[in-house]
Amino acid sequence: MTVARLKVRTAVSPREREMPRQDIRARPVRLKDTAAELPREPAPAAGTAAGERRIASASRYGLDAFAFFVANLQTGFGPFLAVYFSQAKWTQSDIGFALTVGSLVALLGQVPGGAFVDVVRSKRFAAAVAVIGIAGSAFALAVWPSFPVVLLAMAAHSAASCVLTPAIAAISIGLVGRAQAGERLGRNASFAALGNALGAAGMGAIGYYLSNGAVFYLTAALGIPTVIALARIRARDIDPLVFQEPARPEAPRAAGQDGIRSLLTNRGLLCFSACMVLFFLANAAMLPLVGSVLTLRASETATALVAACIMVPQAVLAVSAPAVGRAAERFGRYPVLLFGFGALPVRGLMLAYTTNPYGLVAIQVLDGISASVLGVMVPLIVSDLTRGTGRFNLALGAVGTAMGIGAALSTSLAGVMADRLGSHSAFLGLACVGFAAFMLVALIMPETRQTDASPVERAA
Repeated sequence: MTVARLKVRTAVSPREREMPRQDIRARPVRLKDTAAELPREPAPAAGTAAGERRIASASRYGLDAFAFFVANLQTGFGPFLAVYFSQAKWTQSDIGFALTVGSLVALLGQVPGGAFVDVVRSKRFAAAVAVIGIAGSAFALAVWPSFPVVLLAMAAHSAASCVLTPAIAAISIGLVGRAQAGERLGRNASFAALGNALGAAGMGAIGYYLSNGAVFYLTAALGIPTVIALARIRARDIDPLVFQEPARPEAPRAAGQDGIRSLLTNRGLLCFSACMVLFFLANAAMLPLVGSVLTLRASETATALVAACIMVPQAVLAVSAPAVGRAAERFGRYPVLLFGFGALPVRGLMLAYTTNPYGLVAIQVLDGISASVLGVMVPLIVSDLTRGTGRFNLALGAVGTAMGIGAALSTSLAGVMADRLGSHSAFLGLACVGFAAFMLVALIMPETRQTDASPVERAA
């Protein structure tokens, strides 16, 4: 006979009785969807290609206007300086010394200017400081044209220009990203060419109808729309880390690869700098030599012909620069750069064997082709070669120094050849140097476009 076991209930205290009961039965666990809590990016608009960044229209058009007005601003410090100083009864030695001060600061300030832009977090701030410095220099030249003030103004203008050039390149690439950098830089060059042409025409008219001093008042006033255009570029549209992206995410950089040492050991950057020295050694003196030849062969119309020699390359640059940027993204940097370098020796040969003054003007189309290629390719190639180092602007300043050295030696070389051998031999000598630059690019310059940087850029 089995006896039922009695269930003994333990006494429950009043405090425990008031506590709510919990259902301890197993329930299915629902994992929280963390992806749903993250902010979702808006879907790309219709017609937007994969990998293309969405940029506000205000930023895009603001950069267009900024490139245009910067070119206007810099035009005031061109040939109008010598005319202004001559009208003020300056001696040729004083004029030459003032211009030399500006040239030396421009040559020595390229690397420090680029390093400053690298350090400053806001590239728009660096550009604004440079614009204010250039406008202030023009105002000082117009109001106080004394020798000490002019020297300070020339030095300040050159130093500000050393900051402004890399700042514009950094803003442009940070705005559109690497995948669209070529087309954006070409667009900058196009608007800059338009700004140079219109600025030269407008300032020439003001200097003729008013006074040469009014040119610098206008230059100072142009700082206002330049800053306004810069303010239209939205800071949130500029990627501050675009120059920190490594070339291959799966390959970590070794320690110490982020400093200046990485630039000094960068074979591609050293090769490119050597090519640029030879290019400007051949190119810088060609236009002044053409001006001298035109003065001897057509003295009555020499001024108009020289002006046409300046305007023709600017027109070619304005039209062709966007196409150069697109070609660099489609076909690579190497063939486009080789094409631009190849136009230089051809131009030198044609100048040597052309006697018609109007033919000399027409040959300047080749100068516009080279200018459009270099205007796009220099910042683009430097960006490729310094990817992941964070030293883009410093490297751009170093390449600018190499260009300045070549240009400074070019005029002396051409002058010696022209005096001793004649202009025909001088053009042939410059063409030989240009051919050496072309061969140097063909033999040692690598293709710098990187298509394996990221999945986004591969899709682009």
